[in-house]
Amino acid sequence: MMKTVVLLSGGMDSVTAFYEVLREHEVVAALSFDYGSKHNACEIPFAKLHADRAGIPHRSIDLGFMNECFASDLLQSGGEIPDGHYAEENMKRTVVPFRNGIMLAVACGFAESVEADALAIAAHSGDHAIYPDCREPFMQGMATAMEEGTYARIKLLRPFIAMDKTAIARRGAELGINFAETWSCYKGGSIHCGTCGTCVERREAFLLAGIPDPTEYLSTPEIPPAP
Repeated sequence: MMKTVVLLSGGMDSVTAFYEVLREHEVVAALSFDYGSKHNACEIPFAKLHADRAGIPHRSIDLGFMNECFASDLLQSGGEIPDGHYAEENMKRTVVPFRNGIMLAVACGFAESVEADALAIAAHSGDHAIYPDCREPFMQGMATAMEEGTYARIKLLRPFIAMDKTAIARRGAELGINFAETWSCYKGGSIHCGTCGTCVERREAFLLAGIPDPTEYLSTPEIPPAP
């Protein structure tokens, strides 16, 4: 068992990872990052809800410079969020350059500061198609940097790196998670749009997992085929 800090965005992957890690390690803090995405204001309250419910300290760290300096349609400073399947080429417009690298670096410093041994992130195989900083070679590089760059030799836990979204949905159901208390939609409206890449991925995951989807959507057209 290790003292662990969990990256907790409030999305279904990170919430599931939070409860997974709680079963195996001593979670000493949950970290969210407000980096100026269109959906941060929808996600982060769910992160705090789950951390508070578990009695784990929650902290949201402001990375507003990313919204000001980086190019991505995911950010408030960017263009419209595209609709379609999560793995389509146009979803690359939602990539925030080196986002996980920046967050992991900040979180690693925080973890050592609170005398933790490890840091957990919910990156999964479905992210690999469009996010280079979610792929295992990147994670291996960051894991090495974190161990070599800290006296505590902070470990990087990635429990879902070989799992897809469907498997995460199943695991969350096994853990008793109410997925209505998570957020996916990149557009950041009052309810999930149902058509953006992350909404499509969410809908598809519940469908393939054979689990009722508790999410309210503005629209639920036929799920487009994966490219």
